[in-house]
Amino acid sequence: MDSPTTKKKKETDRNMANGKKELPLEQLKELLSALKSRFEKNMNRHTGLEWTKVETKLKVNTGKLWSLHEMEETGGEPDVVGHDLKTGEYIYFDCSPETPKGRTNICYDREALDSRKEHKPKDSAMDMAAAMGIELLTEEQYRELQQLGNFDTKSSSWLKTPADIRKLGGAIFGDRRFGRVFVYHNGAQSYYSGRAFRGTLKV
Repeated sequence: MDSPTTKKKKETDRNMANGKKELPLEQLKELLSALKSRFEKNMNRHTGLEWTKVETKLKVNTGKLWSLHEMEETGGEPDVVGHDLKTGEYIYFDCSPETPKGRTNICYDREALDSRKEHKPKDSAMDMAAAMGIELLTEEQYRELQQLGNFDTKSSSWLKTPADIRKLGGAIFGDRRFGRVFVYHNGAQSYYSGRAFRGTLKV
């Protein structure tokens, strides 16, 4: 007999095979419980916002819930960091203390991945984010996140790279060291066990 975890994975895989980005009911309940708990424990990230209103939005956006589940499963610990008053959307960032563990050892994008002739990484940040239905944090968003706490003190995270830098073969990443936030660059084809990427999602 399959274990409960295996059964949940098979059900999720079936939904994906049918073109549905929907979670089984049990996984949905677990995700909402985790998101609620994190929301209530970190009110400094979303002062003045109410979980009941966030939850109402989530429950009518099954595709966005699937993306949040992917963020959660890969270690991102997504949480609300803002509310877009113009669109009514809530803004989620990956808020794990260190770069998400389930997304490490990846280069920046598909072009960088294809350029490697040997020792290729398993994936790229841009491809993985697209598959998850999320966007990489920009430098500006990363600095906003770092105002909410101390993140990436032992790791680093790929960030959405401006086109002019990427055109020249580079990609940017951020971290926090010595009490300060640094944004620097690498060749886009490089990858490290201590670097993943942080994403954002609007719901």
